[in-house]
Amino acid sequence: MNQALTERPAKPARRRRSGANAARGLLAATARGQRRTLSLAVALGTCGILVALAQALLTARLLAALLGHGAAEWGDLAAIAALVLVQAGLAIAQDRMQTAAGAAARAGLRGRAMAALFAAGPADSRQIGEKASLVIDRIEALDGHFARWLPAAALAILGPLLAVALATWADPLSGLILAVAVLLVPVAMAFTGIGAAVASRRQFAALEALSGRFLDRMRGLPAIVLFRREAAEAGAMAEAADDLRRRTMKVLRVAFLSATALEALFAAALACMAFRHAALLTGGHPDPVAAILCLLLVPVAFAPLRAFSAAYHERSAAEGAATALAPLLATPETHGLLLEEIPPSVVVTFDRVGLRHDPGLPPALEDISFRVLPGESLVLVGPSGAGKSSILRLLMGFSAPSSGRIALNGREAAALRPAEVRRLSAWVGQRAHLFRATIAENIALARPGATRAAVEAAARDARVIDFAKGLPRGLDTMVGEGGFGLSGGQAQRVAIARAFLRDAPLLLLDEPTAHLDPGTEAEVLDSLRRLAAGRTTVMATHSPAVAARFGRVMRLEEGRFVEQAKWA
Repeated sequence: MNQALTERPAKPARRRRSGANAARGLLAATARGQRRTLSLAVALGTCGILVALAQALLTARLLAALLGHGAAEWGDLAAIAALVLVQAGLAIAQDRMQTAAGAAARAGLRGRAMAALFAAGPADSRQIGEKASLVIDRIEALDGHFARWLPAAALAILGPLLAVALATWADPLSGLILAVAVLLVPVAMAFTGIGAAVASRRQFAALEALSGRFLDRMRGLPAIVLFRREAAEAGAMAEAADDLRRRTMKVLRVAFLSATALEALFAAALACMAFRHAALLTGGHPDPVAAILCLLLVPVAFAPLRAFSAAYHERSAAEGAATALAPLLATPETHGLLLEEIPPSVVVTFDRVGLRHDPGLPPALEDISFRVLPGESLVLVGPSGAGKSSILRLLMGFSAPSSGRIALNGREAAALRPAEVRRLSAWVGQRAHLFRATIAENIALARPGATRAAVEAAARDARVIDFAKGLPRGLDTMVGEGGFGLSGGQAQRVAIARAFLRDAPLLLLDEPTAHLDPGTEAEVLDSLRRLAAGRTTVMATHSPAVAARFGRVMRLEEGRFVEQAKWA
């Protein structure tokens, strides 16, 4: 028992290490994809450092001449002015390369994240706010890692190395002083970076929690007001916002501490260099140009280190963001067969199918068997939580059965990729989600390559044309996000038009007439009967009117079929 107790605390530490390793692996793999652009940015930065060293040498010669050690030459002044322009051009080109690398990395990661979320579909248990935070906030936080941190880390090695080499050539002891100063910078960064990484991860967790809470509360605002919970929710939101403020200020404090350490090392290096060449002021220095050059090389050597320090918190923020993003992008690639073409009809067979989401909970489905032929409709009825939606999710490929067998035309559905299973079906849910677009564009969502004639034919079959004629621009009338501007029945007809346009052999309906008045429900049912003709249809409903208009009715309770009969 004592051994077990001593081993338990190590598990969270192992999980943290595993998450950190996954985050670093994600960042490294993404950086490899931008290797060419980042290498070009580093090359431009290196050229800029070489130009700065040449400027320091010419400036040292010019200042030494002005102090009376040699004759001033106008050529040196002209060369310095030309190098300033060259350095500015190199800096602009380097910034553009870094920006391009960051933008390309973010675009690639966002595409992968969206693909992973689309592939998971409703099976992904994350809240909407958390998904939005992953795709937007977390990926945006990675920009600095590629656009600033990686080039700055490379130049923080090359820049001081070149400056130390030049200082050593001018005066070996000055080169040693500068080398010691620049080597102490990573040590100071390491001490502050550990706290920065932890603080950044906690800040992102607080931001994600606040984003999710805000979005969920906004969506549930009517219920909050109805139950008079607005004051309590406002207080909880304020507490979450204050927690985010505290964590953000902690990240900033760590960043300021890092900058302070760097400036202290810079001041110490400059002071030591000035003490070394103090004889320059008395006129007894053996090599005034070398003395001035060594002094000028201190800011040249520390300029890349300043950029490194400024970007250091970008690395910490990126690791914190990648820790949450890596599990989503590490989702194993789905394997399975691809369909050469969509079959004209589908026979659906469930053979003793069971579905269990959690070993500690009762099964969602248990020993479910049925067969639905083309042109036949199966209506699933029963109380909420009986398992109706679970059957539809299995048929859409969003869940896999825990036991039993699902066959499509006699072949295992599990052998197909989940996306291929979804290609076989058209779905109409309780509430049609319409996007901010025209009615025609919302219908075409079911088949983006469809012609205008096909979209209009689907609109006629679903009786969308009946109400579209009274709109200002017919099917080209713009509707708002969520179907703003259309009634519930009209939006549902648009969803049915999508199913007509998709023309899939399997039709899945989940409470398609919920929230509709009896008159509108009857009109929608007429469209659904035309849609179901010749197709294999599986429908979940609570409505007696819907069940009475279709074929077989099977009742579910607690995940099991209890009877099979017409609606009484």
